[in-house]
Amino acid sequence: MSTDHHSLVAHQFDDAEQQQEAATLGMWSFLITEILFFGGLILAYTIFRGKYPMAFTAGSHELDVAIGGFNTFILICSSLTMAMAVHFAQLDRQKLVFWFMIGTLIFGSIFLGIKVYEYADKVEHHHVPGHNFEYHGELANAVNPRNVELYFFLYFAMTGVHAVHMIVGAGVLIWLMFKVRARAFSAAYYTPVEMFGLYWHFVDIVWIFLYPLLYLIGRH
Repeated sequence: MSTDHHSLVAHQFDDAEQQQEAATLGMWSFLITEILFFGGLILAYTIFRGKYPMAFTAGSHELDVAIGGFNTFILICSSLTMAMAVHFAQLDRQKLVFWFMIGTLIFGSIFLGIKVYEYADKVEHHHVPGHNFEYHGELANAVNPRNVELYFFLYFAMTGVHAVHMIVGAGVLIWLMFKVRARAFSAAYYTPVEMFGLYWHFVDIVWIFLYPLLYLIGRH
């Protein structure tokens, strides 16, 4: 039996509608701070790419466009499954909510697995910023390797923070799946599922910006 949604209204709220409005406002406020955070990283990347265009082009040539493109496709699929989970939560189709969450978790795990593979490749080729950084690519004679190192610093900073958001999202998703199995949500109360959907879509949209910035711009 589904949980009575009135019992899920916290004491500080008058009713479920007010609680949902507060949750939505809180999530959007949080996402705005995240936009500012990622916006700062993207601004730094844009400034330094303008200052060292050849070095950043050299760095982007060391990334695999096909792998990045496949990961983009994977995240788009995860957004679709998460949107379907929210949709079926609205219809109180709990089994479908659970299975679409499973799909979202699988796609997110595939994405993270591919990032681990990419990071391992950068370690193997000494592209991790620091004492052991090396660059011997096709533009080695035309660029300062320290500027290429700056590109990879921003690459790891931007993709690493994004990956952390994915990992946190996966943890919250697993928790939500347990709640769905416990019939904690219904057509009258599915706010946590909807709010998580907003978070997951935001993380996916961030990658839609990172992929062309890091993998595509300046390659030709």
